[in-house]
Formats: sequence, C-alpha cells, structure tokens
Amino acid sequence: METRSDKAGGCAVHSVHEFVFSVPDLAQAVHFYDSFGLDTRMEDGALALYTKGNPHRWGRIYPGPEKSLLWLTLGIFADEVAAFEARFAALGIERIAAPPGADPAGIWISAPDGLPLCLLVAPKTSPSASPVRTFTPESGSAGRAPRRSELRKVHPRHLSHILLFTPDVGVGIDFYSRVLGLRLSDRSGDIVAFLHSPHGSDHHLVAFAKSHSYGLHHSSWDVASFDDIGAGTQQMTEAGYPHGWGIGRHVLGSNYFRYVRDPWGSYAEYSFDIDFIPPTLEWAAGDYAPEDSLYVWGPVVPAEFIENHERHGV
Repeated sequence: METRSDKAGGCAVHSVHEFVFSVPDLAQAVHFYDSFGLDTRMEDGALALYTKGNPHRWGRIYPGPEKSLLWLTLGIFADEVAAFEARFAALGIERIAAPPGADPAGIWISAPDGLPLCLLVAPKTSPSASPVRTFTPESGSAGRAPRRSELRKVHPRHLSHILLFTPDVGVGIDFYSRVLGLRLSDRSGDIVAFLHSPHGSDHHLVAFAKSHSYGLHHSSWDVASFDDIGAGTQQMTEAGYPHGWGIGRHVLGSNYFRYVRDPWGSYAEYSFDIDFIPPTLEWAAGDYAPEDSLYVWGPVVPAEFIENHERHGV
C-alpha cells in the first residue's frame, strides 16, 4: 500500500480521490462530458468519469431528481490512518454511515455543512510535480500556429480541483485544515478560499465559495496548453454548450481558464498552468480584495456564475 511521499508535518489528505453527484438525465451527462473530452463509462448504474489513458476514476454521476452533490472521497496514505483516527478522537469527530449507494470502506465523517466525506487509503492522484506544459514555439522557419486542419479533440489530463459551495467559508477553512490537514493557499475574506495539500498539489485541491448550502460549483480539469483552452471552448460551443465564463486568467492560482456551463447550472473548467505547491514550500497565504479574488483579465463574470442550484437543508 502506498505511503506518504514527503515529510510534511501531521497527517493530511493528499488527493481528491472522487467526487460524486446526481443529475436528472444521465444521457445529457454522457453528451456533456464526452464533448468536454473525458472518457465516460457506465458502471453499476452510474456514469463514471475518466481522463483519456488514465485508469483512475475521478467522478461518478448517479440518476436523481435534481443535480445534487452526494459525497466526496478524499485520498489518504496508509501510514497516516492511525494519526487520523487519533485526531478525530481528540477533536470529537464522529463517524457517520456511508450514504445510500456508497461503498462503506474508508472513514466516513460529515463536514460542518453536512457534506458526507470519505477518507480512503488510495494512491496519490494529485500532481506531485508541476506537469509538462506546451507553449507555442518561440521560433521556426514556418508559422508557429497549429493548422486548423490538424486540430484534434481536447482531452484533459487529470482532475485539478473542485470548488464547493458552503454556507461559511471560514468554518470550511478551519475544518479542512484542522481536521483534514489541508493548508490555506489564499482567500478573499469570507467570499472564496483555496486550500492545497502539504503532500504536494496544485494551488488548490479544494476551494470554497459562500452560498446558502453545500453544493458543487465546478470541477476543474488540467489541459496541456493555452491552445487547448481555446480549442476546448470551440469544441464545447460546437457541441451545443456555448455558455460559461472565459477565456481568462485567474489571480489566485495563476491559471488560464474557460468554464463551460453544464445543463444543471454548474461548470466544468479547462485549466492550464496553475501554480504548483511542492511539499517543501511553505506557501505564504494571502487575503485578497474582492477585485483580485477571481481574475486578472477576461470577460465580465456572468451573474449566474455564482448561483448555487442545490438546496441541501434549505
């Protein structure tokens, strides 16, 4: 069984192992995520989300009456299980039963906002180094742009992060840091916050945005080049998904982005060149003004971009 890959102090989640939600129409989900460039497969009544050539299952989508985040599975190392157990006992963190349809394996607990969480011993799937990035060649005897006739479908490489809605961003920061061992990367007051793993991860493994209840705002998928952002935008527009936000560049995380709005009001993001935080780096977290919390440049944020269509407990 895989063990920790660094000497970061204390036990900590190393990856978002899998995110699971429901939607009313799985056929729509197949079309959306196939068009986005993921490898979709039906597995035991759910739509499983893979990236091309990677055996890891990043997400599952179940049929349900509405779009709803069901649970989140977080990866931990085998040699940290005892430390997590001791921490939960010391903090009075109670176990919960696995939600209907979920595998009871792992350690099941509840986040303060009610989201079921599973800590599962699993291989690290978050990046352990900054991934290879493709840039347009700086010189050459011919034009540097790729030929449109040679354009191929964009396929994301891996899940970079997820952004969750939560009623209290500060409480989310405290719980995911104190209980799960993640570290604050940056925040903007009680509006939005970004956390990374001390075992090495992108600038944010999990992020929070303030709303009336928990929910899934977006999943973010790493692509290899800035051209992939543009080609992915075109790819999704031609597939019937023209709405979203971007192309632009974030301040916090530094990545270039395009968010594509899905049929249920949430988003899938093409992300390129996000900051990587290695386990050896003590990242100096900042608290940024609202105008610096989202983007350096890009189109104006659509009003519906921050709307949470899920209503857990409301």
